[in-house]
Parts: sequence; structure tokens; C-alpha cells
Amino acid sequence: METELTFDPVRLPLECQRLRADVRAFLAEEMAAGTFTPHIGGIDGAYSREFSRKVGARGWIGMTWPKKYGGQERSFLERYVVTEEFRVANAPVRLHFIADRQSGPVLLKYGSDRVKADVLPRICRGEVCFAIGMSEPNSGSDLFAASTKATKTDGGWLVNGTKVWTSNAHNADYLIGLFRTSAPTKENRRHGLTQFLVDMRTPGIAVNPIIQMTGHHDFNEVVFQDAFMPDDHVIGEVDGAWKQATSELAYERSGPERFLETYYVLTELVRVLGAKLDTRGAEGIGRLVAQVHALRRMSVSVAGMLHAGKEPVVEAAIVKDVGTIWEQELPARARDLAAFVEEQAGNRVAFEEVMAFATQAAPKLTIQGGTTEILRGIIARGLGLR
Repeated sequence: METELTFDPVRLPLECQRLRADVRAFLAEEMAAGTFTPHIGGIDGAYSREFSRKVGARGWIGMTWPKKYGGQERSFLERYVVTEEFRVANAPVRLHFIADRQSGPVLLKYGSDRVKADVLPRICRGEVCFAIGMSEPNSGSDLFAASTKATKTDGGWLVNGTKVWTSNAHNADYLIGLFRTSAPTKENRRHGLTQFLVDMRTPGIAVNPIIQMTGHHDFNEVVFQDAFMPDDHVIGEVDGAWKQATSELAYERSGPERFLETYYVLTELVRVLGAKLDTRGAEGIGRLVAQVHALRRMSVSVAGMLHAGKEPVVEAAIVKDVGTIWEQELPARARDLAAFVEEQAGNRVAFEEVMAFATQAAPKLTIQGGTTEILRGIIARGLGLR
């Protein structure tokens, strides 16, 4: 079915500008105190319970959620500002980010009353960490092919199978897993998938690390062997989770983190090129800034649609596809533009350190959150091209 493609020209209102000033002041205080340094991939591994609790105390986690669950009932655009400032500063938000961005909204919409009352306030306080269990060893981003099975038993379900590329599972208190509860039908390949809230302390769950080229431990393999899930940890409709998972991915794929994960390369490039740019350097920087500005406008537009209660799945996929390709290619572009910079102590050395990390981190960017191939299939289907 063809979907109308829309990127509304959303402008951030005045309250967002006031909030931005507050966030910047908070981050400046934390950097001055030595809490973190604004260099090299914050989301790539920076995990701080103390920092997340400070953010929670400010009311900046679960900002859009109802106050009865610890939220602030603020707008998606205000939340966008907080995310953007934290990302640019490389703040250590790894503990709470996934819960704030997508797990909390899923629980809020589909979770049981007991789970919402228990878990959501703790997310807002920056106390719990979430992971997402979707991809599997033999299916990757093809979620229809998920085979990790949940079998009904007295009072709940027994889960057996494996999830892979599960970011932050080794730190997570909870995981939202997509498990097969029935076989797909000929008429509907999407049938038979159910979402569960998984307590990672449950017996029968093993987390095995997958180390990246950077040496960081972010990805994991999660193995389930007769892990028991109580009935009230079912999220939404049994066998009907695909719609829920699709909605969840609109949150995951459209934020500023989808094009700012290597932003520190751009700021370091501007520094190393200096104030007196030649024509080649000026043109190169101008193109990169224009591109990131266009991506930001698209991303803000999706945030505005989420605030309006829409589910901009196709638009979110476009932001993720174009944004992750841009941030993945940024290190190579920066190295090309800086090719003729003199190798002075304290100048080129710092640039090379940043580039070494970014170059190794970049390959994963078009995989996490859905591969480029899967995203383009979603976009083509939404535009009626397949």
C-alpha cells in the first residue's frame, strides 16, 4: 500500500531554545567537573549510573510520558533538543538512552498496568538500563524470520533460542524481546511474533560478548534456554507484535543520534584545518555542514510528527538510511580534506587519534537499527514501488 511521504517544515518553539540553554549549562558543569570529555564516541560505550541519575533528577528522561509514571508531559521537540545536545557533547547516556528512546514508549502503550507502574518510574529516575532483542544469527534485520521461540506453560512462557548484535545486553536490567509464539501463515508472514519484557536476571539467560574492532564491548549474543517469562510480561497482543515493533522502530531510527554518532569528526576537522581555509577546505566544510543541516531538518520533522501522534515509519527509515551513510562516510571525507595539513605536534596527532577510532567504529553504523538494504525495502514498499 502506498504511503504519502511527508517532511513537514517544523520549527523548534521558544521553549525548546530555553531548554537548550539549560541543557548546555548542565553539560558544561559536568565537563568542568571531569564527569566526561566531549571526545570520541559517547554513545559507543559511555555508561554512567551517576550521570543518568543526574539526568533523571532534571526530568530529562521520559520527558513526554505521563506524570503519574514519572514523566514530565513535555513535547517530543523538547526531548529532541535534549538528545541533540547530549549527542553533540558525547555525554555518557548509554544506561538510559534505549529505555528513554523506545523501550519506555512501547511499555507505555502496550505494557501491563503492573509493569508500567513498576518499571516506568525507575526509567525516569535513570535507574534501569534496557536492551533490544530483535536480530538473530540466521535472520539479521529480517525480523519476519525470527525463530527464537516462546512456548506457553503454566503462568507464563518458556523461551529458547538466540538473539545477536544485542547492544548493551551485558549492562541491561531488562530486554524487550521479539519471540515466535506461533508459526507464520501463508496469508501473513508477520503473524506469530510476540514482544516480551525480559528481566535479564532470569535463570536460563546467558550473555556472550562480541568485541568490536575498536576494542569496545557493545554488541552481544544473548542465549535463552528455558528462560521463564511470566504472563504479565507479554507486551501487547500475542502473535500480533509486528505492528508494535514497526512503531517502535520509528522512534529508534529517526533521532539525531542517527547522523551525529561521528559528529566529533566534523568538529575535529574544523579545528585541524584552522581559521584560514583554502578554497578546497572551505568548500568541503560547507558541503558537510549543509548536509548535516538538511538531515537535522528531516529528523526534527519526524519528531514533530511523533508529537502529533503519527507513526512516520517510512520517513524515519529515510532519516536512518541517509543519516547513517553520511556519518559512516564522514571519517573518509575528513581524512581527504585534511590530507595537506602540516603534521605539527598537538595538531595532527589529536586528529589522527580521533580518526583511528571513528574509522573503526563507522562500519557498524549502517547495521544497527536495521541494515541499509532492509531500510530501502521499507522505503520502496511505503512509496508503492514493491
